[in-house]
Amino acid sequence: MGELYKRYVHLVYGVCLKYLRDRDDSKDAVMQIFEKLFVSLKEHDVENFKSWLHVTTKNHCLMALRKAKNKNPSSDIDISIMELSPDEHHEDESELEENLSALKNCMEQLKESQKKCVELFFLKKKCYQEIVSITSYPLKKVKSYIQNGKRNLKICIEKSA
Repeated sequence: MGELYKRYVHLVYGVCLKYLRDRDDSKDAVMQIFEKLFVSLKEHDVENFKSWLHVTTKNHCLMALRKAKNKNPSSDIDISIMELSPDEHHEDESELEENLSALKNCMEQLKESQKKCVELFFLKKKCYQEIVSITSYPLKKVKSYIQNGKRNLKICIEKSA
């Protein structure tokens, strides 16, 4: 475990810093990830460790951000933007405003069913069953609308960039 820590601590810290944007929170997350790593490796058959570790780290950070957002709903952290474009790093506010504007325009271009499901899932944090109750769409349709809507948003945002 010490060898894995030495080799990959910088990768994990970098990913944490990208998502959490706070040095102390990122250091804490690195320690939490490496503490869980030993147990996780026993549960998973990992073929490409570096890629698996990157995804595990990203998921840990996104969950931490979700928890923080649920504790403080008025915070300015927008998880949905990170989920839609995780490779983008916003260096300044004008770039963030452009991306938010592009997202808003692209949301308007979605089919109504996709738009409704994406808004409920990502922006209102509703679970699949809640969306089924609200929209009366079948569960499989809800999942499909969210997946297709997310993909269409990504394509639209990339075109507008």
